[in-house]
Amino acid sequence: MTGHDDAKTVYEGQYLRMRVKGNWEYAERAKGGSAVIIIARTPEDKMLFVEQFRVPLGKPTIEMPAGLVGDQDADDTFELAARRELLEETGWRADKVEVLMVGPSSAGMSNELIAFARASGLTRVHAGGGDETEDITVHEVPVPDVPRWLAGKIAEGYDMDPKLWAGLWLLDRNPDGSAAQ
Repeated sequence: MTGHDDAKTVYEGQYLRMRVKGNWEYAERAKGGSAVIIIARTPEDKMLFVEQFRVPLGKPTIEMPAGLVGDQDADDTFELAARRELLEETGWRADKVEVLMVGPSSAGMSNELIAFARASGLTRVHAGGGDETEDITVHEVPVPDVPRWLAGKIAEGYDMDPKLWAGLWLLDRNPDGSAAQ
């Protein structure tokens, strides 16, 4: 890794590695190193969200479908991971997946990169819910109701990543502000 050659590994688990370089302590993924968030709208004009318990927070969260890239296959791509995770978590298959942008998820804590991918041409294949290690509830929320629905979930005590609102903005726009095609 460029610029990290003199960093010292202080812990390495199955999924995460903790590193120290000078005064900085940071985390790396032991496999892969990237993740993708999927922005998806059903043919009924509903936006897809997933709810799942997150151990670090000790409670469930509301998220957009998402997953790791390259954690099981070195030839994985953001697009392939987006297709796989959308289907696995929500039960919807996408005809088209467009990677919109890639950037750091938390630049002060991790070198992980995260991409926003917009999925379109959705077809329901199964009920979703994740793989055998996950317990995911799928939420399909009418697009005009999403901000109010998210605010209601916050009022109920759910934690939410602020990237949800960026994803909502990117539902109909490209990163440069132009209309999505």
